[in-house]
Order: sequence, then C-alpha cells, then structure tokens
Amino acid sequence: MKLNFSGLRALVTGAGKGIGRDTAKALHASGAKVVAVTRTNADLVSLAKECPGIEPVCVDLGDWEATEKALGGIGPVDLLVNNAALVIMQPFLEITKEAFDRSFSVNLRSVFQVSQMVARDMINRGVAGSIVNVSSMVAHVTFPNLTTYSSTKGAMTMLTKAMAMELGPHKIRVNSVNPTVVLTDMGKKVSADPDLARKLKERHPLRRFAEVEDVVNSILFLLSDSSASTSGSGILVDSGYLAS
Repeated sequence: MKLNFSGLRALVTGAGKGIGRDTAKALHASGAKVVAVTRTNADLVSLAKECPGIEPVCVDLGDWEATEKALGGIGPVDLLVNNAALVIMQPFLEITKEAFDRSFSVNLRSVFQVSQMVARDMINRGVAGSIVNVSSMVAHVTFPNLTTYSSTKGAMTMLTKAMAMELGPHKIRVNSVNPTVVLTDMGKKVSADPDLARKLKERHPLRRFAEVEDVVNSILFLLSDSSASTSGSGILVDSGYLAS
C-alpha cells in the first residue's frame, strides 16, 4: 500500500528513537512536513541529518508548562502521532509516587495536552484530521512489574474512545495501535531476561515479537484516508498474543 501525505503536516512525539523515529522518517518519505518532538536534542540532530526539512522540537512532555511554551504556537497540524512514553519497571508493592507521577505525566497527560492543542487548531481551521495514540497490548493483559505502565495504557484505551466520540463531529478521527514487545530500547527492558523472553515469545501464536516496521505500517494506515471510516478503534500488532 503506497501512501501519500503530500501537503499535510504531521507532528510525532517521542520521535527521537524507536517507533516514533521510524514513523517520522516514514511520514517524511511519504511527502508530509514533519514536526519531530523529543526531549533528547542529540536524537533530533541526527534525525534532521537523515531527513532534511524535519522541524525539530526539543521538550520534556512531562513538563506541562514547557510543553505549552514549545508547542503552543506550533501552527497547523493535520496528523498527530502521540508516541512519547517511558516504562519504569517496579513490582506493585514497590511503586513510588515519583514513578507513578512521571509515568502518567509523560504517557497519558501529554496525550491530553498535545491532542487538545492540535485538535483545537484543526477545528478552528475547519479541516479533517487523524490522531493515532501509540498504546500497548498491556492495555488489555497483565505483565509482571508493569503495573504503572499498563495502567497508563489502559487509560489511553478509554481516552482514545472518548476523543473519537467528541472529535468525530469535527471530522477528526482518533485511533490507537497496541503492539506486543517491540525490540526498541524500551522493549529490550521488558525482555531483558532471556528465559522470560523465550516463554513470552512462545505465548505468541506467530512465535515472534513485533518489528518496528509492523507498528509504523499500522500507524500510517490509521493516519491515511485508507482508514476513513475507522475511529475509536485499536489495531493489535501483537502476533496473535491476545488470541492465545
């Protein structure tokens, strides 16, 4: 499926590494003007070299005021990918207030804030738009030491539906992608134990984790007019895990 995003402007959070970086690169290659947001400037510098013309924005999305300052005047955006996230692995009984607050501010609150800014501008301009929230299969299933992360992603599932309901009359679609373990830097934390990784992979009917490209392809589909009647939904990129 060849997608063309020429004439559209896309904003991707968490664009410095992994899924976000490859999504930004794919959108750029497909003709979109891309705003890449991440908190690590070195990642933005290298991305800008790979994809000349990308607009870099360096900000910690866990900081509400800094985010408002950095993105409040970002201008028209037609496509939004809320990908920024972090994972802090702790057993339930050892979860700290700091880990809880940091996880929810980056993984969930930033989705509210950035989506509000982008959606308000879409409505003011009277244009249709598409928003994709990058979630996880652990929005639906439990996993050891991921209580806080899973909670942020479970909340994102309902946020996606609520956004789709309220923004739909303005022709703004909102969906999510929910991948299994993807071997990015974040995914490697979850699968660091070789024995656990082997057992987990065996639970997947396809006997494989997801590749970054698999997730990016689903994001691009949901951003495109090829999914024009899809909103409030989530694509499971989970190698069949939930079916098992």
